Amino acid sequence: VHMPSFDVISKVNQQELTNAISNCNREISTRFDFKGLHIVIEANQKENTITVVAPDDLKLKQVNDLLKGHLVKRKIDPRIFDIQTAVEASGSSKRQIIKIKEGISQEAAKKIIAEIKKTKIKVQVKIQGDELRADGKKKDDLQEVMQFIKSIDIGQPVEFTNFRD
Repeated sequence: VHMPSFDVISKVNQQELTNAISNCNREISTRFDFKGLHIVIEANQKENTITVVAPDDLKLKQVNDLLKGHLVKRKIDPRIFDIQTAVEASGSSKRQIIKIKEGISQEAAKKIIAEIKKTKIKVQVKIQGDELRADGKKKDDLQEVMQFIKSIDIGQPVEFTNFRD
């Protein structure tokens, strides 16, 4: 006999991320305030990072804000970005690495589990690699827990899959 259950995951739609980056690059190439400037946005899917190169900190910030705007248009939560400190790059420009947060870390998983325990909702939550599995006897309890999980800030988006009742 199996109990109703669901998984909590944090995944990034790579195709939509790629689209957001190309749209952002396209916008930069047409913008007057970026004309003639060396600005690069490159994704590295193997490393799960994005590299942004711009002439200075101000332009880096503008490019990052633009990029976040393009993420939102593609229904990607900008909290997937873990923006690293900018470093000097060649030709007096600045380089910044943006790590893409995917999967739920052990630390975040433990926080979610601890918060759920406090609610006294009758569900079991187990860590399975970089995702969580929640199960309980009642579907209503699971739905209540889903709402509750959405309210816990682990600094990145989560979604629910494999709902079984």
